[in-house]
Amino acid sequence: MSVTVETAARTAPAAVIVAIDGPAGTGKSSTSKAVATKLGLGYLDTGAQYRAITWWMVNNGIDVEDAVAVADAAAKPVIVSGTDPAAPTITVDGTDVAGPIRTQEVTSRVSAVSAVAEVRTRITELQRTIAAEAPRGIVVEGRDIGTTVLPDADVKIFLTASAEARAARRSGELKGKEAADLAATQAALAKRDALDSGRKTSPLAKADDAIEVDTTELTLDQVIECVVTLVEEKRTGV
Repeated sequence: MSVTVETAARTAPAAVIVAIDGPAGTGKSSTSKAVATKLGLGYLDTGAQYRAITWWMVNNGIDVEDAVAVADAAAKPVIVSGTDPAAPTITVDGTDVAGPIRTQEVTSRVSAVSAVAEVRTRITELQRTIAAEAPRGIVVEGRDIGTTVLPDADVKIFLTASAEARAARRSGELKGKEAADLAATQAALAKRDALDSGRKTSPLAKADDAIEVDTTELTLDQVIECVVTLVEEKRTGV
């Protein structure tokens, strides 16, 4: 199935599709959910979908380093994403996996799984369908939304931040046994960046027509306001 923003059925006059990309630790999730809430749009965390399929692979004994095995199993799990920004949900085969997909076990394996072309094709089709069916519009966050998934998105934002700022934010998100020092977290992020940017299929990249927002010195509220303003300008034709 091939769905683009131009062919998507969007019934609301002010419907708008917003693509927010960028590496981990830049504030994508917090920004995207808040923007969607403020503007009355749906919200989709595409990274959660890749985590969900990775979780399924791990729990079903699939060797995530075996690209052929991962490709063969890519179509098996049923992934359903709820798009309410106030309470986004994700299930795999009917099981709520919102918590399990955030473990270090999944985090350390998601790049390998998401690099497999068959996985990206499957998840990309799912993401395009969700965006096409969003009646009021939607904010979609990820790493290749503006370049690959929704190249015709109405507004494209690419969030960046310094390596130090990103590591501090991500380290603060980890709890208990998974809490890590800043150096270790920064190293892990650098490795993830290299894998995501270097993969052959839909690498992490800034779309040519995306607006880059450096969040290093900005508060979350400032980033949210910046993105909301950009979307409102698009809506009103400013």
